[in-house]
Order: sequence, then C-alpha cells, then structure tokens
Amino acid sequence: MRYVIIGAGAVGGTIGVRLAEAGRDVTLVARGAHLDAIRDRGLTLRQPDGEITARLAAVDGPGDRPLPADTVLILTVKSQDTAGALAAWVDAPVAGGGTAGERLPLVTAQNGVANERAALRLFATVHPVCVWLPATHLDPGVVVANGYPYPGMLHVGHYPAGADDTDQAIADDTDQAIAADLTAAGFVAPVRPDVMRWKYGKLLANLGNGLQALLGRDIPDALAERVRAEGVAALAAARIAHTSPDEERAERGDRVQQRPVAGEGRSGGSTWQSLARGAGSTEVDHLNGEIVLLGRLHGVPTPANVAVQRAVRRAVRERIGAGAFPLAELEKMIA
Repeated sequence: MRYVIIGAGAVGGTIGVRLAEAGRDVTLVARGAHLDAIRDRGLTLRQPDGEITARLAAVDGPGDRPLPADTVLILTVKSQDTAGALAAWVDAPVAGGGTAGERLPLVTAQNGVANERAALRLFATVHPVCVWLPATHLDPGVVVANGYPYPGMLHVGHYPAGADDTDQAIADDTDQAIAADLTAAGFVAPVRPDVMRWKYGKLLANLGNGLQALLGRDIPDALAERVRAEGVAALAAARIAHTSPDEERAERGDRVQQRPVAGEGRSGGSTWQSLARGAGSTEVDHLNGEIVLLGRLHGVPTPANVAVQRAVRRAVRERIGAGAFPLAELEKMIA
C-alpha cells in the first residue's frame, strides 16, 4: 500500500518518516514554511537513538493526477482542521475511476472523537487510530519523537463497528494490513474491534492538554482531577464506554517511554505546541469542548472544562504564550 500523510506535523511526520524507512511509498502533505523546508531539505525526525532525514514527496493538496488505487490516506491534522482536509481530499480522482471518498480508506490518527463521524459523512471507509505517540513539531522541517524503545503505540480499528459480514471482513483485512505496515515501521500497532473505547479513554487523558497549554507543567492536582472527573461524569451520563488509566498503563507498559532527545525532554503536548508556534487555533474545542457538549446534552455540569475551553481560545486571540496564562484568572473563570 501507498500512504499519503495529510498533516506532516508531530504525529504525521513521525509516522511518515518511519513508514518510508520501512520501505513504504509515502507522500507528505504540509503547508507554508514546513512544506518549503521539507521540499528543500527533507523532513528530519529526531529520536532518542539518533536522527533521520527523509527526502519524501511533499505536496499541499491532492492535485489533478489520479491517486493510485492502493493508496491509504492517513489524516493527522489537528481536529479543528479536519473539515477543511476532508473537503480537500474527498473528491480527489482515483486511478480506474471514482473518488477518494468512494474508494480509498481514510485513517483518522488524531486526538478527539468527532473526526470519525465527520469523516464518515464523506468517506465510505474510515479507520480510527488511538494515538499514543509523544512527539513535537515546532520548527519547519523538523519533528522530535521522544518515544522509546518504540516511538509510539497506534491502536487501529474501523468505524463504525457492526457492519454486515462482507463489509466487516474487508474492514478487518484493511485494519490488519495497516497495522502490519505500522509494525514494520517500528510502532506497536494492535488491532482493536473496540478502538473508539480506547479513543474515549485517550480523550479523558487529553483534557489536561489545555491546562498544560495555559499553565505549563505547574498544574494543581485538584484542578487536573476536577477536569477529568467532569469528563468521566459526562461520558457516564452519555453511556459511552472508555478505557481506564490502569488498563492503559498495563497495555503501554514500558514499551513507549518518554526519553530525552539531544539531552532535552519533550517541551509540551499538542495544545501547548499550537500556542508555542502561534498556530492561530487549537484543538481545545474538540477535547474539553467534547466534554462540554456531552455535559450540555445530558445535564452534567462541566464548569472547569468550559473555563479551559474559553481560556485557551482567549490565549490564542490575545497571543498569550504557552504556559503564561494566570492561574488565578483561570480559577476565577471556573468559579
């Protein structure tokens, strides 16, 4: 299979370079200075045990040439950019006839749980991935991946579950083929029939991303616990199953540890990176905002998540740096 990585940032860049190093045909999709750097110098992946610079095809969109029929699209943009990416690629022509939305599998390797439903409106075949991959993208042409001894754990499945027997068999075969390629690229890639349960567990963990973006690493335990507790209550009210921290720790074990790269630890998570880069948007409305939505639908108060959502949007709007939001102001917003 050939892979098109739509969003060659921290997650997409790591997956793309490692798939290419494993001999797979990979095209990266990027924009702006990052795209220019990849075209000029290649994409450099820095890891605890060294670095790789991969010279890969890099584009800013689908173009006019038909995509090969054995192409897999891996969507790794932040959730707030999903709608634009889906619209850009859904009608891309495929060799032999038809479009990407009709014929090609779309893999959603993203935080949040709303991307799969959005994708299924346009793509006939959607494969969610629960991403455990500690990586950072701050500088054009460079991705830093801190996972060791494996760079990440990518739980692969399909959406929705419960298709008829023929569709189920095709989906299972595609899951296995994608997982096999990811395994060859050095990832831990289990196939999960309940992949969305794992993604909802990851959502709960990601509720702290906004707190870290606002406050840095000095987050009061009580505040982090409150944000998560609201999430657990909202999922319970909505009767949505999710993995537990104990289950996740047992699965991860010591296979994906965070190690320094060139003597430096990971700077911060995905939302922190968006503020640090001045990206102009974050995924907070699809993380804490997902819990706010569920709370409003099912009568569960979520004031801490509402405050985090509002504060991160304010930080973007007012160009408040990563980790520089006043704790007292956030506590006032919650109260």
